[in-house]
Parts: sequence; structure tokens; C-alpha cells
Amino acid sequence: MELSVMSPVLNQMGMEEALKYLSELGVDSIEIGAGGYPGKAHLDPKDYIDNPEKVAWLKGLLEKYNIKISAIACHGNAVHPNKEIAAQFHNDFVDAMKVAALLGVDTIIGFSGCPGDCENSQNPNWVTCAWPPEYLDILDWQWNKVIIPYWKETAKLAQEMGIKKIAFEMHPGFCVYNPATLLKLRAAVGDIIGANVDPSHLFWQGIDPCEAIKMLGGDAIYHFHAKDTKIDDANTSKIGVLDTQEYGDILNRSWVFRTVGYGHGKEVWNNIISTLKAVGYDGAISIEHEDGLMSPKEGLEKAIALLKDTIIYETAGEMWWA
Repeated sequence: MELSVMSPVLNQMGMEEALKYLSELGVDSIEIGAGGYPGKAHLDPKDYIDNPEKVAWLKGLLEKYNIKISAIACHGNAVHPNKEIAAQFHNDFVDAMKVAALLGVDTIIGFSGCPGDCENSQNPNWVTCAWPPEYLDILDWQWNKVIIPYWKETAKLAQEMGIKKIAFEMHPGFCVYNPATLLKLRAAVGDIIGANVDPSHLFWQGIDPCEAIKMLGGDAIYHFHAKDTKIDDANTSKIGVLDTQEYGDILNRSWVFRTVGYGHGKEVWNNIISTLKAVGYDGAISIEHEDGLMSPKEGLEKAIALLKDTIIYETAGEMWWA
């Protein structure tokens, strides 16, 4: 395994300053935002496409600070019912794949997206109920008329570019939000589709990350986000987990994102990392810092300190005692 960091937390730094900082903290790799919601502060694909000198510059910088790229991140909603919004996210995703190929990176992180409920929709419609029955009709339309066809075409394009892994963050609000929906899309599109397992979105849904990891298995896990969630039991007991209050309303929300170790203790994170290792995942553990109570540096550095002691870096080898 390797310790990685998702780059938007360091958007206040230039690329070289960020790489130097991460290198000094003992980080092994970086997951770089290149469009969509993560933005392009550190990597705008248009600066690199058809610009071999710029590509060589970044490769040299990575080598200088002994940092690899674990993945390119381009989260968005390319199936948004607003065609202009969808096109922007789609074009960003295509450009991110192009620059990934130029940099020798074979993994793209993103969202499955969520369509509307029909051809004339203006906004996405995330279905969370199986009744009344028209909700199931919406799901059928979303999956069979939009999601599956779109990702079949995009997967074909990705393969032509040399991208081997499209890792979806299982995120509520989008059609792929849990292991079952991830595996549904993977079965329909092919094994280029896999999971970016982010426990922070699983915790508040009531999903045990270790059981999710077992359900997905090592073959379907392509990336991992280290982000925590603190569940407020008192607020949850009153309003439930489907909380639409502002993220900044920390005292009144059912749950909030926290840096690693501030939502769940080290034993929980030890178990998550051990389960990843047990199913055969040996890739990046990429810190995504979105803690409303901590500065970028403090939250990131605390997560790094905990994970350095939790990540299993070496191969176990022979069980000499058995």
C-alpha cells in the first residue's frame, strides 16, 4: 500500500510547493484533480495536451520529490439532464483521461452521475424509495436509457486511450452510491468499472466499510479515499441520516465529514486497512480532507500521522508459525 493525498486540499499552493510539502511529510503519491468538482488548480489538461514540454516538466517535478501519481480525479455529472452542464462534465472527463494517458496514469476517479426522471427534466433526480411504483420506473429509465449506455460508450473511449480503471466514488446523490449499485454498473459495462471506496459516504448510510470491502472484493476496488464521518447520534435520533442542512451547521447536522480519526477511532481504521489487505487491495490510501473544524494543513497532517501507523506497507510473507 502507499500513502496518497487528494490535491484540492492544497489548492492554495502551487504544484511544486505542494509536492515539496507532501514529500517532507513522507507521502508516497498524489491524486491530482484535473476537472469537474475537484477543479484544475494543479492540473489543467489543456496546458498539457499537445504540449510534451509541459508533460516532461511535471514528470521531472514528480521525480524530483519522489512522488507518484496514484490517480487523476475528475468527479462530475456527465449525465446531468441539463445538456450544457452534462457536456462540460463530459468534456472535462475526456480531457482528464487524455492527460492521464500522457502522464502514464491508468486510473481515473469520478462519479457515476445522476440523470433526471425523463427526457424533459431540468435537474437530477436521486431515487431513494421503491414505492410508489413510479420511482422504480424512474430507476429503470435512468439505468437502462442513460447510465449504462453512457458509460458503455465512455468506457470504450477510455480503453482506446489506455485507461484501465474508472473508479467510481460511491456517493449518495448519484446512481452509484453503495456496493450493490457499483457492482450493477460493473456487470453491465465491464471490469473497467470499479470502486473508489470512501468510508465517509458509507458510514452515514449505515454501511460497514469492512463489509462493503468484502462485498466488492479486491478485483473491484481500484482506489481508496481516507476520509472520516462523525455521526451525531442525538441529532440522528431526531431527524435521521438524510440530512439536507448546510455542512457548516456542524452542531445540528446528523453527520459531518471529519479528518481521519475524528469520526471513528484508530481501531476502526486499522480494521478497514486490514480488510483491504485481506481482499488483495494493495494500492493508494488517498487522504481527502474536508473537515469543517480543521485547517487544510492541520487536518491533513493529523490524517497522515494516523495513517502512517495504520497502513500495511509490506507483504506479510510466509506464515512461519502455521
